[in-house]
Amino acid sequence: MALLQIRHYPDPLLKQPAAPIEHFDEQLRQLAEDMAETMYAAPGVGLAAPQVGVALRLAVIDCAAKDEPPALLVLVNPQIVTSEGESCEEEGCLSVPGFYAKVDRSSRVRVRFQDLDGSPKLIEAEGLTAIACQHEIDHLDGVLFVDHLSPLKRSLFRKKWQKLQERQQEVM
Repeated sequence: MALLQIRHYPDPLLKQPAAPIEHFDEQLRQLAEDMAETMYAAPGVGLAAPQVGVALRLAVIDCAAKDEPPALLVLVNPQIVTSEGESCEEEGCLSVPGFYAKVDRSSRVRVRFQDLDGSPKLIEAEGLTAIACQHEIDHLDGVLFVDHLSPLKRSLFRKKWQKLQERQQEVM
């Protein structure tokens, strides 16, 4: 197992759609394992392969509470097939550290995906898991959560992000 480097906004790979996975092999299993370890260490509740520099449709999610056992979901080639309800919750992202914003999402989703053996699966998710599924699938499509913000909030984000980067440069 290995911790992977998480790419940060505005890395261009984060804006590119990821390619479908066609080979279900040990290399894919290792990538999923490394991604899960990286997500847990960050800590986060989800991580998509493009966030670690791999342009493939793979995501890991675990929304279990800290006092619950892990409930890792590994989604290969996921697609949202139905969505319903409305939710507006604050989100953050491992690729946009230090910034949080309320994002409109569906409150329930049905996601079709493959497991690490290539077998087709279907899950119905609600609450935080539904939000995480939508957030990570967005990453696979080259969309960041800040892309869902209004033009005004996106502009404020860019200014805040620039100030955060300037502060980090001063510290170094």
